[in-house]
Amino acid sequence: MARLPLFLLLTAPLLVAAQFGGGFFEHLFERGDQGQQQRQQDVGSDSSWYQQVFYQAHCSKYLCPGTLSCVDRATHCPCAFPNNEAKFELSDGAKICVSKTGKPDLIASRVELARKGLL
Repeated sequence: MARLPLFLLLTAPLLVAAQFGGGFFEHLFERGDQGQQQRQQDVGSDSSWYQQVFYQAHCSKYLCPGTLSCVDRATHCPCAFPNNEAKFELSDGAKICVSKTGKPDLIASRVELARKGLL
């Protein structure tokens, strides 16, 4: 029975530090360089990061502005989220990506109605 009070005496400071000191468990489970994980920072609110990546991308054909994919022509640009978006090519040569909510035939018919100016 003497082990339980001794155990509590030894672990109590750790529990208090974990609760009030903040960061004990965060640091315990961090990974990375020497047990420290770099905190990721939000992307800035301006477009400088995107512009830098855009201008550094090499493409001898057409560089898609939305995905930075290198394709033969603008209508070949993929949607940024193909699992969630359906791609439609318009008669003027443009393409649009529409959310895949609902039935595929319904999406196509709504795009056609919008194309005709009826929606």
